[in-house]
Amino acid sequence: MAARYYDGESAGVQEVLLRVTASELVIYRPADSSIVARWPVADLSVLGDSQHEAVPPVILRGSEARLAIEDPAWRKQLAALVPALKPLALEPVKVAPRLGAYSLAIVALIGLFWSAIEYGTGYAAPLLPYSWQVKLGETVLDQLIADEEECTGKAGLAAINRLANDLAKEAGYPHEVTVHVVKGGPVNAFTLPGSILVFYSDLIDQATSTQVAGVLAHEIGHVVHYHPTKGLVRAYGFDLLIKLLTGGYSDVLTTFGSGGTALLALRNGRAFEREADETGVRLLEKSGLRADGVSTFFEQMLKKKPEDAATEAGIWSSHPPTQERIAATKRPPSGKLPFTTAEWQALKNVCK
Repeated sequence: MAARYYDGESAGVQEVLLRVTASELVIYRPADSSIVARWPVADLSVLGDSQHEAVPPVILRGSEARLAIEDPAWRKQLAALVPALKPLALEPVKVAPRLGAYSLAIVALIGLFWSAIEYGTGYAAPLLPYSWQVKLGETVLDQLIADEEECTGKAGLAAINRLANDLAKEAGYPHEVTVHVVKGGPVNAFTLPGSILVFYSDLIDQATSTQVAGVLAHEIGHVVHYHPTKGLVRAYGFDLLIKLLTGGYSDVLTTFGSGGTALLALRNGRAFEREADETGVRLLEKSGLRADGVSTFFEQMLKKKPEDAATEAGIWSSHPPTQERIAATKRPPSGKLPFTTAEWQALKNVCK
């Protein structure tokens, strides 16, 4: 039997032959048959086995020397002669079937986990302590508007907050809603956890009273369905999933403290946007208010930027196609105006 011999003392390797007797394994040089070593059979062992290693080394217990036998047939022959070396003759594990089964199991587990995240957030989000939701919303708000000017006109803020809470109560929402107005653009509004709404004054300046009410009702739709909090719960779930798949590494929540990262985690998907559109229109109609402002706002955005209307209407969300939203929210211009003349004037001057 041919083998490679490592003496355990130097880096050199010798090509040797092996001969087995009743009591020892004789290792000798093929050129002149000189003896390299005599290993007692009782002291032989194998490091590992042939199921998991290509060439498991034969060792002499108490020594650093090693023998590597490349030929599987010779390994089997040696194992037959020396029972202690049986691990040399084990059949290699068939990796492909096991790998396939393992891969299928991993895919199935990921699918189950993903489904649990997607569907579980709807049940878990409202169960989070509301004080936590408010704290998170306030933290993100402070980061977002740290370098911006917040409008402080009391009458204007009272008008938009009055309508926001009227709509929320119409939906049976148990918490108070707070609307902040930030000076400037973009033409946008968004919702944070804890019933916190942010409107930019450019939206108020460029919209009619019914359009402002329509956007506000849409955002109340996000509030009453806990969409921002569901987005947060989903972000935590995905973070955990990534950690499971990567052995513990994920920076989803490590970088969550920045406002932009938080909004990405809290952003709404198309299903949330459609639900907020439908809820907003329904709340306006239940309140006896004009509900045509939702669709006319989308129409106005589409005229200004046909190629980017969905983004312009809400830069933090993945919105459905604008034409689809117009068709879904189209209503006649009937019902009461959402603001009194004095309220609307105060809201238009909220930043002055």
